[in-house]
Amino acid sequence: MVKKFLKSFGDYLLFLKQVFRKPEKWKLYWKQFITESDKLILSSVVIVGVISVFIGGVLVIQTASNLENPFIDKMYVGYMVRESLILEFCSTMVALILAGKIGSSISSEIGSMRITEQIDAMDMMGVNSAGFLVLPKLLSATLLSPFLMLMSLVLGLIGGYLVVQVTGIISTASYITGIRFCYNGYYIFYSCFKMSVFCFLISSVAAFNGYYAKGGSLGVGRSSTRSIVTSSILILMFDLILTQLMLY
Repeated sequence: MVKKFLKSFGDYLLFLKQVFRKPEKWKLYWKQFITESDKLILSSVVIVGVISVFIGGVLVIQTASNLENPFIDKMYVGYMVRESLILEFCSTMVALILAGKIGSSISSEIGSMRITEQIDAMDMMGVNSAGFLVLPKLLSATLLSPFLMLMSLVLGLIGGYLVVQVTGIISTASYITGIRFCYNGYYIFYSCFKMSVFCFLISSVAAFNGYYAKGGSLGVGRSSTRSIVTSSILILMFDLILTQLMLY
């Protein structure tokens, strides 16, 4: 098992080396970058937005129901919701969602091209197939994913605000005061950086599994499943590592 892991890790590093090789024509890669940005990031806006709104509302209800001590100011509900969204949900939880959506999309697309020998044809023509197919995906997911994190944060806070307005569980003024209480801008950078790292892992692992898929359509399905599981484990692992390095 250890031998298999080391072989896979070595193949992954060699794959990344091939991906980051100097492109033949930057113009073609730029066009692919725009296309992949729309396919991977913009298409994820709806699902991330809907989930963020509802999670923000759930966090408000759960936090308020656990702060029953009359000596604790209710504005801490807004504060705790904001911190929960910034530190964990808007980066880690959203990344786990994207591991399923983006990861399966990349793995199945590249895996289908491998099975139908389109990648072999590109290699025969002297094109760096790994770079052309994967690099725009890596760059779009890594560079633009922090915007998804920021959007998730804003919509999560709005979702909490809507719940406060509808249920009256706490006063609106207390919620807004809590959101503004003890704001630390470094946490935003921390969460955006985590999101970029997570999306790099998602896209690279999914592309790696798809690029070396074999066994027909069943092989494409297996590579897609493997990429989602591996990405999810790596996200949780790097969440622990980055939190330890950047916050303590």
